[in-house]
Amino acid sequence: MKTVSLEKMIDKHLGERGTVKRDAFENELRIDLLGHAIKQARKERNLTQEQLGELVGVQKAQISKIENSTKNARLETILKVFEALGAKVNFNVELNNQTLAY
Repeated sequence: MKTVSLEKMIDKHLGERGTVKRDAFENELRIDLLGHAIKQARKERNLTQEQLGELVGVQKAQISKIENSTKNARLETILKVFEALGAKVNFNVELNNQTLAY
């Protein structure tokens, strides 16, 4: 039986990095990971979605949608959520394979 890497399987079925289909897949995966991080931080702080929503100034449903990655939330809202959770957020911006200084 031949072993194939995950990267090769993704290339085969979604296309190589830089293709529209692959980029859409990668972006969706990142959004899913962000929602998971918010949910994990909320639970570690022993907060309900409703309590977190009150801290941020949004409805419980909005927190649920962000955690489940079913709605594109504004960056401002996501940052408010992490701030309410007391979590530190870092962003890296790359251009032409170089990290931009900021």
